Amino acid sequence: MKRSLLWCSLGTVLLAVAAWSQAGDTEKAVADLEQTWLKSQQTNNPDLIARHLADKFVETESDGKVIDKTAALAMSKKMKYTSAEYEDVKVTVFGNTAIATGGFKGNGTDSEGKPFDTHERWTDTWVKMPNGEWQCVATQGTPVKM
Repeated sequence: MKRSLLWCSLGTVLLAVAAWSQAGDTEKAVADLEQTWLKSQQTNNPDLIARHLADKFVETESDGKVIDKTAALAMSKKMKYTSAEYEDVKVTVFGNTAIATGGFKGNGTDSEGKPFDTHERWTDTWVKMPNGEWQCVATQGTPVKM
């Protein structure tokens, strides 16, 4: 009896270690996708992130306006960043969903050609799709008031 309890306990520990390792891998994968998003802003190339946005992607802008993937990418193609950086990026995994949060500082010209200088906190929701790829399904940004 002791031997089978030992093997059962060992099996439980191994499963827990495997789950912890998988969560760490997922956190890194999503954090890497966030860095791809940042690079798309830094290089003014939204095509870098386009395939990582779900078809039903929703963006809630800081003014409360809600736009879909097509509108978000069209707007991004018109924006020109002179600087873009992330701060304090964290990823929390919940099974096949991951929540990424962080700060963003950037400036340049918006889709209407007007200059902007922004500091925001953002939240992105990522879902592991049936094909195994992670895609962002929603993003939201809130201005940081000093």
